[in-house]
Amino acid sequence: MDRFKPYRFLAWSKPVRSRRSASFSLIIFATALLALSGCNRTGEESVAYPIAYNTSGLPNVTLTDQYGKHVPLASLKGKPVLFDFIYTSCPGPCQLLTQHMKLIADKLGPALGPKVSFVSVTVDPEHDRSSRLLNYARAFNANLKGWYFLTGSPAQIDELMRGFRLERSRDGDGEIDHVLGYFLVGPDGHPIVEYSQQVDPSKPARDAEEAAASTTTLIGRLSADLRQL
Repeated sequence: MDRFKPYRFLAWSKPVRSRRSASFSLIIFATALLALSGCNRTGEESVAYPIAYNTSGLPNVTLTDQYGKHVPLASLKGKPVLFDFIYTSCPGPCQLLTQHMKLIADKLGPALGPKVSFVSVTVDPEHDRSSRLLNYARAFNANLKGWYFLTGSPAQIDELMRGFRLERSRDGDGEIDHVLGYFLVGPDGHPIVEYSQQVDPSKPARDAEEAAASTTTLIGRLSADLRQL
């Protein structure tokens, strides 16, 4: 059985919306995590972007979770879902994303599962099988009810990512490019908000709970917030 050991990684130096490889600075892990969970950070609203592009929503595909169980994406509809894209052999950035997702989960508390779902999708389905995803989730205490770590065929992952205007690719050194952010999908299966990787955890948690009640109200509030920047 695969055994996953968290990597002691360096953190990127500034917020980026790029979906390409991260640049790193010499910041220790604890400092990076503190920065991501930081309180009273100014300019917080600038890290959330209402999604304006048209999308057909979650595709009609069935993926496999960390327990080897089939998960039709259609079954996720009916409640908001926070997505991120990771891979278990990633040398740092994906692990920081997962740590951040765990902070968001902690903010949601008992709402995770009954009211809001989390989905972490591997961008390396050729290697990330269910058992490896389970070990990865356990390593970050992220193996929680309502949080799915999903894999599938490369074609299925590609189809899902196209709905977020993403694609799997590699840099010149062969390293898989990172997706540096999170996506909140509404109860109807359509993406509604994109967050940078440095969003305060309380914001997507609050937005997800609001989206569970009214997606239209959430989009209106986020648009108004951006106009005030």
